[in-house]
Amino acid sequence: MSEKEKCALVPRLRFPEFREAAEWGSEKLEQLITTVSPPSKLQSSSYRMQGKFPIIDQSQELICGWTDDESAVITESLPLIVFGDHTCALKFVDKPFAQGADGIKILKAKSAISAEYLFHSLSHRPLAMEDYKRHFSILKEREVVFPNIKSGEQQKIADCLSSLDELITAETRKLDTLKAHKKGLMQQLFPREGETVPHLRFPEFLEAGEWKIKSLGTVCTVLQGYGFPETLQGRTEGQYPFCKVSDVSRSVAENGGFLAKAANYVNANDLATLRAKLIPIGATVFAKIGEALRLNRRAFVQCECLIDNNAVGLKAVPGVANDYFIYLLSQLIDLNDHCGGAVPSVNKSTLEAIEVVVPEVDEQEKIAASMSYHDELIRNQEKKIDILKIHKTGLMQQLFPVLNGEQA
Repeated sequence: MSEKEKCALVPRLRFPEFREAAEWGSEKLEQLITTVSPPSKLQSSSYRMQGKFPIIDQSQELICGWTDDESAVITESLPLIVFGDHTCALKFVDKPFAQGADGIKILKAKSAISAEYLFHSLSHRPLAMEDYKRHFSILKEREVVFPNIKSGEQQKIADCLSSLDELITAETRKLDTLKAHKKGLMQQLFPREGETVPHLRFPEFLEAGEWKIKSLGTVCTVLQGYGFPETLQGRTEGQYPFCKVSDVSRSVAENGGFLAKAANYVNANDLATLRAKLIPIGATVFAKIGEALRLNRRAFVQCECLIDNNAVGLKAVPGVANDYFIYLLSQLIDLNDHCGGAVPSVNKSTLEAIEVVVPEVDEQEKIAASMSYHDELIRNQEKKIDILKIHKTGLMQQLFPVLNGEQA
């Protein structure tokens, strides 16, 4: 790095007590770390659900198992940074642990830099996709910028970002609790397999009698998807989303299962070309073929759209079923139990023949309203976490100097 570039090493946002402090320095990562070798590596077959010491490997999860084997525990002074050489996942570890299978590098910060600050600095600039194959050899060459450790600025930055991480973790735990509560409530509000009365019922329906066993085709209409010609793909705006299975999966991952947008769009004149009918608002859509079917992801349609022929929809029969109840009910149907062949798939007649247990419409609506409220709580919590993550990303862009050639 040239002298001119080094002079630019000042962050745009600095804590008041450091605004007149010296400019930052820089070094390649390999000059700032040593690697730590574990006394032994535990095979995944020896991982336990509980134990004295956590096991860390190349997976995205911080802890992937537990062990009581003290001879496998790393005795190097903590904290340490773990880098997944296959996944490029970074982990900050401040408790004694054992290493799992191959695929990670354990890094110890030298005296010029704190491990906690270094972890946040590396997290701020993740490896680019094209660097994945070389992994650690690329990471070692990374230029790391940092203030003098004696000034206390490193620790101030690390404390700030770690407190945000703790807040995100706490809010994520709340999200997990909400999801667990919803799952438990679903198990109570719907009859268990082989039963026709739920274990938990709203007071006004306690004397309503058993739910009825019906075929899925009698309570909802199965809606087919359409082939999506390549000539119509690539339009990112239009009247109607044309939803592929990937859009369904994305809505589940990012929007609580509410399907309101897609990567591709079509217009009204395209419907005639495709001879297609729109999927109505309130339908439930999901994959009907391939590995995506096995994941049992369901999405609830928020705007009129089309779905491709790898997906299928369900729409409640008016007066017989409630749309949101069907969406909930569909989540209890494991399609793996109804598909066959080398490539898993279900067709219209298979879906229509699936037996389900349903109450009268008024009880369906009560259940739907209750669960819709819980789903809204979950979506709001997910949005809260997303906002915190965006805030953290923006803060990191301000707290770390922009290196020459990088975008601000």
